[in-house]
Amino acid sequence: MHVTPLGTTGLEISSVSFGTAPLGQLFGPVPLETGIAAVDEAIDLGITFFDSSPYYGDAEERLGIALKGKRDRVLIGTKAGRNRGEIFDFSPAAIRRGVEESLRLLQTDHLDVLQLHDIEFVDLGPVLDDGYATLLALREEGKCRAIGMTGYSLAAARRVLTETQVDVVLNFAHGTLLDNSLSDTLGDLARERGVALMNAAAVALGLLTPAITRIAAEGHMSPSGVVEAAVRMSAVCAEAGADIAFLANQYAIQRSGAITTVVGTTDVHHLRQAVEAAAAPIDEDLLQAVLACRPDVAANQWALGLPENS
Repeated sequence: MHVTPLGTTGLEISSVSFGTAPLGQLFGPVPLETGIAAVDEAIDLGITFFDSSPYYGDAEERLGIALKGKRDRVLIGTKAGRNRGEIFDFSPAAIRRGVEESLRLLQTDHLDVLQLHDIEFVDLGPVLDDGYATLLALREEGKCRAIGMTGYSLAAARRVLTETQVDVVLNFAHGTLLDNSLSDTLGDLARERGVALMNAAAVALGLLTPAITRIAAEGHMSPSGVVEAAVRMSAVCAEAGADIAFLANQYAIQRSGAITTVVGTTDVHHLRQAVEAAAAPIDEDLLQAVLACRPDVAANQWALGLPENS
């Protein structure tokens, strides 16, 4: 597994990271032994970064159990501010309480990466002021080694990059076959500021998988034009005898411009496929045919968070 510097932090991170939302049973029941096996497999495959959050069900507790005796082999990241029950609280006191609870559940005395979670759902002013100041203080106190913020909104991410001096920014669903605005919109600015960009949702929350036909029928949070584009992409891959999810992982990991792509799964087969996709040569003819199906740039943003943060 290729590793690269995590911005200017002195840490190094693998090109594929392990997302723990499925481990925390956010999308349905997962036996603990299945989750532990997935974590063990991730370490064996060379994955060094495990990304969690209090919002992800019991992910932190389960990750702490799975990493017992292996803490020195990995980097652990978690978040603060977004909690179960869709409760958002980015106040200094809440951030500190959350961090102490995360440290307890993860069975560690420090976090490698601490980020404020999905900031576009609240007024950004206090987040970029008191919230950011709290992150700085926690890093100074040794509670974490690197700080950052996460979310979907590109506009919010640009404000983080221009108004703070964080170490990392994690953005989701913008470094995919459907949308390359992670690189186009944030890439140059992040490099200028020395900030490490992290990518997530390589398969666009299921759109870039064989399940797209069912998803299109049931509905998705993305605009209809994005869903229709995913259906067209799936048809192109099917005609070529290719796995759209594998190509989606190849693109997200190799071409998004991010230093790592967070892959959330407890399926060992899917995990191995993602790691394989990190190095497998891309079929350029197939890629161009799929990218020709992309939705219009002006119409492909999902309606998430407060409108003023979009």
